[in-house]
Amino acid sequence: MGYMLLIVEPTTQRRTRTEAEGRAVFQRMVDFGDSLKARGLLQAVESLKSQDDAARVAVRNGKTQVLDGPFAEAKEMIGGFFLLNCATREEAIAIAAACPAAEWCTVEVRALAPCYE
Repeated sequence: MGYMLLIVEPTTQRRTRTEAEGRAVFQRMVDFGDSLKARGLLQAVESLKSQDDAARVAVRNGKTQVLDGPFAEAKEMIGGFFLLNCATREEAIAIAAACPAAEWCTVEVRALAPCYE
């Protein structure tokens, strides 16, 4: 079954690290992804840039609305994700607990499913 691990981090967290610290954290995540790939569990993984240059798009009554980041009301952002193929929810949770980001962020575990379920 498919599961997505969403890395939910405080919006200001990245700015508190030196470049060397940021690179070290990133390498830990790359190594973690490589270990999941070696186990045959990883379908996709990506790190996301800060929300500073992100955009939120909505279409209401045929009119497109674009809100450019950073988003003042946001205290957290999705910093990246792992898309996994796990046998059970418990396996996905165990992987989330082993994720290095769980030490400085929250790792949200979401099962893949149609939106009507």
